[in-house]
Amino acid sequence: MNHFPMLILWLTIIAKCGFSSSMINPLNGQHLRVIWPLWSGNPKGLRGPLKGGVALEFLSARLNFTYEMVRVREIRLEPEGKEGGLFSYLWDQRCDLLITDVPPPFYRSKIDMTTPWVFSYYGLLIPVNDDTANINAVVKPFQWPVWLGLGVSIVCVTAILILILRFSSHLPKNLNSNTQVESSGNDNLESQDGRHPADVTKDQSGKQYLYVIGNLLSQGGSCPSNRLPFRLVAGVWCLAAFIFVQAYNSTLFTYVVTPVNQPLVNSINDVLESNDIQLLVMKASPLEVLSMNPNATGLFLKLGKKLRSSANSRCKLKSECISAVTPESRNVYVDPVNFLKDVIKEDFNKTGKCNLQLAKEGFMPTATSFALPKNSPYTKTINRGLLELQQIGLIDFWDTWFRPMPPQCNGKDPTKTSGNKLSALSFKNLTGAFLLLAVGLSLSLLVFLLEQIYYRFI
Repeated sequence: MNHFPMLILWLTIIAKCGFSSSMINPLNGQHLRVIWPLWSGNPKGLRGPLKGGVALEFLSARLNFTYEMVRVREIRLEPEGKEGGLFSYLWDQRCDLLITDVPPPFYRSKIDMTTPWVFSYYGLLIPVNDDTANINAVVKPFQWPVWLGLGVSIVCVTAILILILRFSSHLPKNLNSNTQVESSGNDNLESQDGRHPADVTKDQSGKQYLYVIGNLLSQGGSCPSNRLPFRLVAGVWCLAAFIFVQAYNSTLFTYVVTPVNQPLVNSINDVLESNDIQLLVMKASPLEVLSMNPNATGLFLKLGKKLRSSANSRCKLKSECISAVTPESRNVYVDPVNFLKDVIKEDFNKTGKCNLQLAKEGFMPTATSFALPKNSPYTKTINRGLLELQQIGLIDFWDTWFRPMPPQCNGKDPTKTSGNKLSALSFKNLTGAFLLLAVGLSLSLLVFLLEQIYYRFI
């Protein structure tokens, strides 16, 4: 990492301030044997804290001790059967400080544990599914009661306009000038096609549907009547239609450009309640140990049942669990969020795109500590060093150095790219509009064919 030498220098300057003279430092001038699973001399694939190396450098400079790394291959904390464990190095006095994620207080009776230095919670790693057709975009701006009310309003307004026209045709001609104009127009119509004015009024009333819907679609149109009652109803409808149209258009754009990318799950409850979703955990991880405990209760009991339901739920290596989380699968990997962010970042660096994401809701807070041999004389001193790290905010700051999440994988709108450049709308964004057009054309063709059949053969 380019910033690593600068970071070490900075830590050294801060750490050289030293403890107060009133404090006794039993680590002063000591040489420790340290285990950090992510050390470059260990095999790849081991599990450990990413920030453990810089934390060790800080403590070494702050407490004035030297150290050497102990090479390990073990994955588990406690030995089980023929498999060794990292705690064996503490019990056999082959290690003085174990820098890994030890969840308190489950091992406190067997080892010395430092004060918790990382606080997190468990998350769910799920695949990023491909965008699906955005069919419902044209109806999402309004809830169904609004659509229902809009349909009823169209019918009512159209019926009122038709009734006004029909009853206006029976009014005396000398009621007002508008009546005379309309009556004379009706007389001219009768002289041209030989129909009675009442029949013409019925034909005119059928056009009110087009007038009402045309205003709603911002197409406008001339008012079919000059009568004051008709114009009052038409004016009120034009005002209401303007409000409906503006409210619809302002919201429609958001649904059109928003990709339809439904996550596999949103919470751990979705995983436990679904039979077709497989839960993956790393073998010998704290969550796996606690869930597989015969005396487990509550959430651990449910997780244990879920893990026992499939023989492939526990992976020996983290890479095995991650490779199983694909868009075609129904697999979900569980781990603390800090580790999952590392996985997302590593995958993005390899592929150049976001193939993995975190589920919306996490669960069960967790805290991790370092471990020392039982009754170690250095435990209290290490605790003071870790508390200083927390007080000056270095632990949280290091996340911005070691875990810079790619902007594309931060949950922001993926339709926006870097800078001011915007991606063009795809067919998936406008599927609903094309589907609506296809339905309308098909319905029109069907009506046309029915008319041809009716007038030709009936």
